[in-house]
Amino acid sequence: MDFITLLDDTSANTERFRSAHPEAAKGFTGMHRAAMANGALTTKDKELQCIAIGIAKQCNDCIGFHVRAALKAGATRDEVAETVSVAIMMGGGPAYMYGARALRAFDQLSQ
Repeated sequence: MDFITLLDDTSANTERFRSAHPEAAKGFTGMHRAAMANGALTTKDKELQCIAIGIAKQCNDCIGFHVRAALKAGATRDEVAETVSVAIMMGGGPAYMYGARALRAFDQLSQ
């Protein structure tokens, strides 16, 4: 899977949605910014949680976007790998498959 192309395509799709229904998109963006801001948990910690949830929900787009954001927040490959391990433990075989994709996303997006 090519995460760079996937994220480009998804960004184009969400931009079309923003044009079609700007208030809904604005609401989601506001919630996202509020939830992901540094607080009791750092933004990096929250992004790692999002990766785990993306794995559990089997959302390739979520994995890609949150791996990219985790990188920007300073996450290391080891931190992503441990996050994948926890997601696999909680989600079993399907999480293992999507967890492997999360590490691939990290490798592609960190270059």
